[in-house]
Amino acid sequence: MAVSRITRWRLMSVIFGIKCLVLMVTLGVLVINSFTIQNIQSTSPTPIVEIQEVSECCACLEKWIGHQCNCYFISKEEKSWEGSRDFCASQNSSLLKLQTRNELSFMNFSQTFFWIGMHYSEKRNAWLWEDGIVPSKDLLPEFAIIRPEHCTVYSPSKTVSAESCENKNRYICKQRPT
Repeated sequence: MAVSRITRWRLMSVIFGIKCLVLMVTLGVLVINSFTIQNIQSTSPTPIVEIQEVSECCACLEKWIGHQCNCYFISKEEKSWEGSRDFCASQNSSLLKLQTRNELSFMNFSQTFFWIGMHYSEKRNAWLWEDGIVPSKDLLPEFAIIRPEHCTVYSPSKTVSAESCENKNRYICKQRPT
């Protein structure tokens, strides 16, 4: 009978020991994840994306955001318009070409300006997207009054401005997922 009690106590001790070990590992994982999330949040002082909406048709690369069957890269670094365009091209994408005013609704609280794929063509005396298409006047109606200074910056709060293409700004690349 004494052997039976000792065996039960040993069995219970082993079970409680395993439970403690599992709880300690779980706690460790939670603490590590907490620090990782805090580090990510502290490295970007102005959060750009609050919600990442991904639909079934999106399969975007790491660090790209899927939204309504498109993939977006929102830079944290600043480049000239041409440098931004070249980076996007190297990622098999292009600077953002807006299709609708609400296309970037997932970024609606950002006040930061980003290069987009519109520039002023002195040759054609018109604003053009990178692909040579004239933007719809309905898309950016207030843009017609802006003095042409070569390239366009856009804030997802729906503000548009033109700046020298040599200025440094953040940028948004866009690609359709394959």
